[in-house]
Amino acid sequence: MIRETRPDPFLPTEGIHNLRDYGGYAVTGGGRVKTGLLYRSGQHMEASDGDLDTLHNLDIRTIIDFRGKSERSSFPCRRHDAFTSEVIAYDGETTSSPPHEGGLDKSDMTAEKARQRMLSVYTRMPVNPAMIDMFAQYFGALDSRDGASLIHCFAGKDRTGVAASLLLHTLGVHHDDIVHEFLLTNEAPTQHILERQSLPRMEAHYDSIEPGAVRNLIGVLPEYIDTYFAEVTRDHGSIDTYLAQILGVDEARKARLIERYVG
Repeated sequence: MIRETRPDPFLPTEGIHNLRDYGGYAVTGGGRVKTGLLYRSGQHMEASDGDLDTLHNLDIRTIIDFRGKSERSSFPCRRHDAFTSEVIAYDGETTSSPPHEGGLDKSDMTAEKARQRMLSVYTRMPVNPAMIDMFAQYFGALDSRDGASLIHCFAGKDRTGVAASLLLHTLGVHHDDIVHEFLLTNEAPTQHILERQSLPRMEAHYDSIEPGAVRNLIGVLPEYIDTYFAEVTRDHGSIDTYLAQILGVDEARKARLIERYVG
């Protein structure tokens, strides 16, 4: 479990939401997940020149973009003039109903409706072929590529949050710490950026939207990640079996990842 206060994982930004280092956690058997290698964020469409300099100085050599093709087209990421990172993305759609797009129901959005909608996202994700493909590519990239990596989707909280949680589990981080890292999204000092990017789209879609619904749609709850893990465990017996049989994280790859990312 959490044994000491970690340094502030958030990096200051002007146009990128939720940019943070998701390393630093203690692992079973001793040691900690290394910092300075694993980053996560929301999309980079509104990244300032200063934000691009920040990313460039992190020596990020691999970016795994969990957004689908239409999201990448609608919200293209800005890049530094000296950008040379490899970008891994899916040639198709990765979700049918991202929170910022509203969904099929155009009536009033209540806090409970929003909660249920988000739980359905996490229920579907373990069996979503596109996300299975992307999570497998994510682990493959971490196993084979040098330097720092960054994972992101639109808000950097759901698809990105699951990916970070799966890696931390693989590295031996206690479940309580995995949930703690997942929930840090709610403490991001850049909520205003996500609200600016998401709220107008949601407000145009729904007849009305409760403040509690906004929190549930653009934030995270512990039950979101717990639902994902519960679905995987129910269908496969354990997270480790799912990682090995579905995502290609066998014992050999797991050992290599631990050697690379735990110190």
